Amino acid sequence: MLKNVKSIAAFGLMSALFLSGCGSTEEPENQESTTSGGEEKTEAYTVGITQIVEHPSLDAATEGFQKALEEAGLEVEFDIQNAQNDQNNAATIANNFVGDNVDLIFANSTPSALSALNATKEIPIVFTSVTDAVGAGLVTAMDEPGENITGTLDNHPEAIPNTVKFIDEQLGAKTIGVVYNSGEQNSNSQIDLIKKAMEGTDLELAEATVSTSAEVKQAAESLIGKADVFYIITDNTVVSALESVVQVANDNDMPLFVGELDSVDRGGFAAYGFNYEDIGYEAGQMAVQILKGEKTTADLPVQYPQNLKLLINKKAAEEMNVELKDEWNDIAEFIE
Repeated sequence: MLKNVKSIAAFGLMSALFLSGCGSTEEPENQESTTSGGEEKTEAYTVGITQIVEHPSLDAATEGFQKALEEAGLEVEFDIQNAQNDQNNAATIANNFVGDNVDLIFANSTPSALSALNATKEIPIVFTSVTDAVGAGLVTAMDEPGENITGTLDNHPEAIPNTVKFIDEQLGAKTIGVVYNSGEQNSNSQIDLIKKAMEGTDLELAEATVSTSAEVKQAAESLIGKADVFYIITDNTVVSALESVVQVANDNDMPLFVGELDSVDRGGFAAYGFNYEDIGYEAGQMAVQILKGEKTTADLPVQYPQNLKLLINKKAAEEMNVELKDEWNDIAEFIE
């Protein structure tokens, strides 16, 4: 009898050892674990970045976003995709991110954000470079973001009114010429804001629309003789071909106002703007809180750009035959 008890005990011990050896060694996805030395591993995330097109402003926003996550100490694998200014591509990119089950989507532009929101109502989305999040249908209100979406805008509420006021009072222009892609919702919103800002002035608006960047130069040339100044808003199609507008403005002594500071560096005369890297960074700070589980998108209101300034390009002013006034020294910053 004692022999049988010993055999049973031995069998039980061997079974326990066998079962413990066969236990799962997989760790829960996106949870902290420990190494053999007892040290905690850093939690790793996958973030899909979808950008509608390459141009310096959007590129700077993406860099700012990545910088915020890196400075927060998060271990992140970025899957960066560019839609080449094609909304069908933007939709494909978003659907691929959903299929890959990324932890968060960073949507850089209005079309990119709309495609991401159409693709998922579960994966958190943080956007930037969006002009009118409410008008685009991304959120119901600035302080009421969606269940899975929030972000930062690229439209300071005073930027367009200040620009129109400067054109009217400082340059004495009669007609503002705009070139934009009417298929971009963010551009239509800005045109409406320009028209509203012009109310109460004698200014008129001359419009030329494009559907591709290849049409931009011809559209700008069509406004010669119809407009006194150009105002290029933050339209992705036109900004990606900004140098062609700069050439037309230089050749015809037409001041070129632009919608962001990066475009002043590229040859625009002036802009009331902000750094796109900043709004990308602020979007990244939102993403950090979401990935860490500290906040949800619904807890984070949509943000306007924090800093607005007037930047004037002295070289561009000379090329466009704009006489710089001493009084501008008190309200503007200058680049050579």
